Amino acid sequence: MKIFQFLSCVAISAIALFVGCEAKKPAATPGGATTKSGEHAHEDGTVHKDADEKEHAAHGNGPHDGVVADWGGGKFHVEFTVDHGKKEATVYILGDDEKTPAPIDATEITLAIKDPAFQASLKASPQDGDPAGKASRFVGTHDNFGIVKEYEGSISGTVSGTPYSGNFKELPQ
Repeated sequence: MKIFQFLSCVAISAIALFVGCEAKKPAATPGGATTKSGEHAHEDGTVHKDADEKEHAAHGNGPHDGVVADWGGGKFHVEFTVDHGKKEATVYILGDDEKTPAPIDATEITLAIKDPAFQASLKASPQDGDPAGKASRFVGTHDNFGIVKEYEGSISGTVSGTPYSGNFKELPQ
């Protein structure tokens, strides 16, 4: 009997919380656009869910014609590209504008692919203009990159002691 009373109290509390919660007000973004909680807007007017959401709306192609994902809620962006012939993946670190290189102090980042499931370490490969000790490009090889397909996975790394991770998904062209 006491278990029934306890479970009834838990159920009533859960219903009260669910029914009584106020809807969150839209948040204003720096560009003046208003978004729902859990979303953010870019200057070009596109709105998408924050990086912690399971699916992320496409940013469009990056400056190297790759798929772009958020890193740190938009503080950085990462662009994934693959050269199937070389069995090589390249990830570019971009600024909040999704275009400008953003060199970081990491020597390596990790790329985790879902299907077929594998991981690859990408080593720093500084571009012209990257300051000494920093890189905005990371390159790695793996036999699975020779498979022609749309890749999905995550890119993770550490910038100045802070870990970052972002999910990406290539879409059919």
